[in-house]
Amino acid sequence: MNKEPALAHLLSEIDGLKNQLNQYRHLAGDKVTKAFELEYTYESNRIEGNTLTLQETALVVERGLTIGGKSMQEHLEAINHTFALDYIKDIVTNTVPFSESVLLSIHKLILQGIDNRHAGVYRNVQVLISGAKHIPPQPYMIQKEMEDFFLWYHANKNNIHPIVLAAEMHERLVTIHPFIDGNGRTSRLLMNLVLLQHGYPIAILKGDAQSRSRYYEALEQAQVTGTKQHFLKLVAQYVKESILQILNVLGK
Repeated sequence: MNKEPALAHLLSEIDGLKNQLNQYRHLAGDKVTKAFELEYTYESNRIEGNTLTLQETALVVERGLTIGGKSMQEHLEAINHTFALDYIKDIVTNTVPFSESVLLSIHKLILQGIDNRHAGVYRNVQVLISGAKHIPPQPYMIQKEMEDFFLWYHANKNNIHPIVLAAEMHERLVTIHPFIDGNGRTSRLLMNLVLLQHGYPIAILKGDAQSRSRYYEALEQAQVTGTKQHFLKLVAQYVKESILQILNVLGK
């Protein structure tokens, strides 16, 4: 896959920063890691409309508290995302290859207790994405689309830059929209699974209105026009920000 000069330069810059991070990664204690993971859970759910604040997310996830005025679903979304993140970290630690079983397990964790009937199961009804021009494929096409998705992954996993691979897997999965719900969270977890497998930190896409709008616009451009450079650069920039943030915390 050809990378335009701006993206290639950004990827080269990120790899230089990653090499720098690798020298100091051992200094990042458990508290630093947990803080980044908590922020990721908060932001990924925020993108989808969850109204828990970062502090409230911490109280729910770390202390098991119930937040007054917040729905049970919002509590479960925070808890489930944390479990799903722990799961992808275990996949990386145990060098388990990515497969359909892994993908369905991620999704099952995301929807457990929220929609058990559809957790870890491809949809069998048509869905529309509110406010989007892209129309996901009909349910009878899902199985073939997912077969092609995994074929593409196996054909490209060792041939393209890991950040491009991660972004492509994110965009391709959310474009197929194979599940009734939880497609965005699952796609971002898959993206971060790929990044972690290649030694990059978690990319935390932000959920504030402006960032969410940029994210959706870049996705829609990829889905409707097939032009993916904007989305690839967006993901790469978030990876860069994560590395810089960790280096800053470590005082480097």
